[in-house]
Amino acid sequence: MNVAARTPTSIEDATEHQPAARMALAAAASEPFHAYLLSGPPGSGKRSAARALAAELLAAGAADPDDARRRALADPSPHPDLAWLRPPGLQHLVDEVRERVIAASVYRPFEGERRVFVIEAAEAMAEESQNALLKTLEEPPPFVHLILVTAEPEALLETVRSRCRPVRFARLAPEAVEARLDPGAEDGERRAAARLSDGDPDRAAFLLTAEGRALRVAVEGFALAAAAGELGGAPWTMLLDAADATGEREAAAVRARAEAAEADAAERSGPAARRRAREAEESARRRSRRARTETLDLGLALLAAWARDLAAAGDGGADMALNADRRAEIETAASVIDPRRARRAAELVMDTRRRLQVNVSETLALEALAFRLEFLLSG
Repeated sequence: MNVAARTPTSIEDATEHQPAARMALAAAASEPFHAYLLSGPPGSGKRSAARALAAELLAAGAADPDDARRRALADPSPHPDLAWLRPPGLQHLVDEVRERVIAASVYRPFEGERRVFVIEAAEAMAEESQNALLKTLEEPPPFVHLILVTAEPEALLETVRSRCRPVRFARLAPEAVEARLDPGAEDGERRAAARLSDGDPDRAAFLLTAEGRALRVAVEGFALAAAAGELGGAPWTMLLDAADATGEREAAAVRARAEAAEADAAERSGPAARRRAREAEESARRRSRRARTETLDLGLALLAAWARDLAAAGDGGADMALNADRRAEIETAASVIDPRRARRAAELVMDTRRRLQVNVSETLALEALAFRLEFLLSG
């Protein structure tokens, strides 16, 4: 479900809608601390800000600051003193944290005066990884700076959080999200994507793609079928199919990149090539699972938003609908639904989202949700 993020050119650019974070990061660039924790909702700009901060840290003391900054801002970055870790699947690998951060941090910079280690989605570190990182966070070499980026700071150990200087990011307003979207999309759809994104520009942009539009259609079909008492066609399977399609697309993209890299490899056969092939396939499976999980969760978030819109319309607030481009359909459906039941329906959907995070059967959970929604909404 990845959508290309806007590349920042400076801390000011990366924190355009985050005045508090801008002040903190400007201070960090001039008088850096050894470890920072950038936290905030998805899409609030943490990742771009982390890259901009890393670029400023590496530019300081470099023989050619502009070139060092340019290379650090690239994604992926060719700068030898910038290590950027992303979880290959749902969790960071313990060995990768040990090798690419803990072990590598003892070596002096290849160029310039500093080394920067960024751990994206830090909440995806297992407790073993976090404990292993503690000593590096507490007493790193003087030339090392660590930046942890997370949407869930409470998932990190208190001992990890206490060793970092916090920089907090606020949720973006729908107007700020809408301003970043493709101006070619229809106004109502752009407004709806921004309102449904929960402050995340990447999510909003995804909702304007063919896959995002298909997901919204599946969600609306699910909601309307439940409200009409017409669940014979198992409409929840449309959500599962949409999640599968996104997962397969992400896996195909990973395999394509691996094939391109293999074409450039010096060794195209033998043990090394077979190992690369196994690693590429495992990476594709992990990325597919993650994309599928994210898409299914987004589908349920959209379903909860639809139920909330029904409640709002029933109380006379249809103009505030998150699904701004579906106002007529929402008002028609809301005319025969008790707003209190619609609010309860939204609560049930959110409860299902939480339960799916603990490995319950997706099909059974969605089927149970469908019949509970039918009971509430079909009258």
